[in-house]
Amino acid sequence: MKLAIRSDASTDIGSGHVMRCLTLAKRLNKEQEADVVFVMRDLPGNLINFVEREGFQVLVLPRAEQNISLCGYEQWLTVPVVQDAQETLEMLQRHFHTIDRLVVDSYALDYRWEQVLRVIAKQIMVIDDLANRKHDCDILLDQNFYRHKDHRYDGLVPKHCQLLLGPEHALLREEFYGVKKHIRNRDGKIRKILVFYGGSDLTNETSKAIAALLFVHEKVQNNACREYSNIQADFTVDVIVGLSNPHRQEIEMLCNQYDYINYYCQVSNMAEFMNEADLMLGAGGSTTWERLYLQLPAIVTAIADNQVEICRDCAVAGMIDFLGLARDVSVEDVAFAVSKKCGIEL
Repeated sequence: MKLAIRSDASTDIGSGHVMRCLTLAKRLNKEQEADVVFVMRDLPGNLINFVEREGFQVLVLPRAEQNISLCGYEQWLTVPVVQDAQETLEMLQRHFHTIDRLVVDSYALDYRWEQVLRVIAKQIMVIDDLANRKHDCDILLDQNFYRHKDHRYDGLVPKHCQLLLGPEHALLREEFYGVKKHIRNRDGKIRKILVFYGGSDLTNETSKAIAALLFVHEKVQNNACREYSNIQADFTVDVIVGLSNPHRQEIEMLCNQYDYINYYCQVSNMAEFMNEADLMLGAGGSTTWERLYLQLPAIVTAIADNQVEICRDCAVAGMIDFLGLARDVSVEDVAFAVSKKCGIEL
C-alpha cells in the first residue's frame, strides 16, 4: 500500500496536524506494511527533520514568501490552494505512478485541492474538525466530541464518503495503549500537576499556568490552607514544551528557579507523564483525547478559535473544566480554577 500524507507544521500552524498524521502513518506502516511518504512545505518552524528522524521520507515543497492576498487558513500555505495542489501533484508524480491513499490534514485545503490530486490518488482521506468547507474525499475523519456530530458534514462531502466521527476514532499513539494497561488509580489527592499547551503555544499559556501555580504553591504552604486542601503541600509540577515553542528559553529559565518545577522539551513519553499526573493544565485539540483515555482530570484553555466548540461540548458533558479562549483567560482565572479543584479557599 502506497500512502502519501500532505500536512504541515509551523510556528503559526503548530504541531498537532503533523503529530496525528505521524500516529496514523506508524499504525498503517505496522499493520498494513504501508509505504508512507510525507509531503510538507518548508515553512518557518516546520517539523520536517523530526518526521525524517521518525523514519519517514519527506518530499519538501519550496519555501515561498507570504502572499498578502491570501486570507484565513490559506495564509498558512503561503501560496494559493491550486498552486499548492499542482506543486504537490508534480512532486508525487516524480516518485510514484499512483498512490493508493492520499491523506490530507490541513485547514487550508478543500475540494479544489483534492480534485487536482485525483489524478494520482486512488482514494483520498481527509482529517478535519472544522466542517466549514467542501471536500472531494472518500473517507473523512473527525475524532472530536460534538453533541451534534452526526450532521456536521451534511452537504460538505460526497454521498459515498465514509464518515469516521467521534473520539472512538481518535488517533492515539501506541504509547498510550501500553500505558493504559498499567493505568494508575488516582485517589483524588493532587501530588503532581502536568502543564502542556501543545507544540507551539504562541499565546504563551504555559507561562500563565506557571504563574498561577506559583500562587497556588504559596497558598498551600500556609498551614490554614493545608487543613482543607485536596492538594499535597509538597506537590510538584512537570512543564513540557515543544521544539517550536518560541518562549521555551524563558520558560526554562523560569522553571529552573523553583525546585518543585521540572522543565522538559519535546518529550517522547507523554503518556507516562499523563499517567503520573493527578491534574493537567492544557489546551484543547488532540491532547484532549489522550487525557481522557488515561482518565486525567484537566483544566483547559482553548488556544485557537476552532477549539472553543469542542471544549464547550466536552465541558457540558463533564469531561473537562473549560476556562475559555486564551485571550480571555488570565493568570487569576487559572489560579482560581486550580484552587477550586484543589479545595483551596481564596
